[in-house]
Parts: sequence; C-alpha cells; structure tokens
Amino acid sequence: MLKKARIAVFVSGGGTNLEALLCAQEAGNIPNGEIVLVVSSSESAYALTRAANHGVPGAAINKTDMTQEAFEARLSEKLAEYCIDMIVLAGFLSILSEAFVRQWPERIINIHPSLIPSFCGKGMYGLKVHEAALARGVRLTGATVHLVNEIPDGGRILLQKGVEILPGDTPQVLQRRVMEQAEWILLPQATQLLAKQIVQEKEHA
Repeated sequence: MLKKARIAVFVSGGGTNLEALLCAQEAGNIPNGEIVLVVSSSESAYALTRAANHGVPGAAINKTDMTQEAFEARLSEKLAEYCIDMIVLAGFLSILSEAFVRQWPERIINIHPSLIPSFCGKGMYGLKVHEAALARGVRLTGATVHLVNEIPDGGRILLQKGVEILPGDTPQVLQRRVMEQAEWILLPQATQLLAKQIVQEKEHA
C-alpha cells in the first residue's frame, strides 16, 4: 500500500518556498507526501543548501549548454531515478515544454504570487508581479497555487489567498508579506491535497 506520494521540488533561487515545504513536512502537515528530491536549474542556488540541511538529496540541472529536449530528458531521468509521483514548482524559472507537462497530467503544481488571472503571464514572476500590482493601484493581491497544464498560467486552481496592500508598500515589503501570509501557507496545503489524491488513486487502482 502506498502511504506517501514521492515529491520532487523544482527551484531556481533561494528556496524560501522550499523551506516552507520542508518545515511543513517535518511538522507533520504533509502526511501523505514526502519530499525526496530537490532539482535546481542553478548549481549556485541556495535552495540546494536548504535541501541538504534537511537531509533531502539535491541535483542541479542547468540547461544553458543544452537543448530544451536534452534538458527535459535529464529532468525525466532524475525523476525516474527517484520514482517521483508529483512535482512542485517552487520558484522554478526554467520553462517546461508542453511535451514535458503532458507526461505529468494533474501531477505538477505551481505557485504564483498574485491572484490569478491578475498579474500573470509572460514575464510576470518574482518581484515584477508585486511591482505591477503596486503600479496598478490595487488594494488586494495574494497568491495562487494551481495545477500546471499546456496553457500558460492555466490549469485548475487549487488554492488562493488574498493579501492586503498597505499604504507605503514597496515591492520588496509586499513580496515578503505575500510570502508570509499566503505562499508559505498555501503551498504546503496544496501539496498535501495533491499528495493525498495520488495516494488514494494508487490504493484504488
């Protein structure tokens, strides 16, 4: 009987969302999943250090010197090596092709630092999202966790949480508040939701 879904977390930078996932796992808040692999698109990403600090294997796969097909082949090899059931994109800046995504139907989740469909799409990532929200003058932003499919920023929304924009906010201040009040809460919750679904499907297969 499969008790835990095997999870790979894809990262590119500091890994604050990864840290939230690992801490949630250690606190018992992802009972149906286990993070068994962290994949970074950069060898220097601090996220790999965070993974090592929690005893989770890490791998760096940089597509700079290879084609998209070769890059995704390397990813697939690593995922197969660790018998991965689901993928969590936690600040992963490398683009995944539709062909790759189709191999993981309803098995990839991504977090975006806005309330989709606002402030999403090409070029909207990281601090740029918060800059856009402040420039637009909206009073509410937040974060969204969604299943990834072939449609950019598409897929079924799993969870959303609003965060108030306050007078005097800078993009950096707003980014931190969205992380603390939304991203670090939603991502573990969504990971558990999908992991539980995978376990149930495996048990009834």
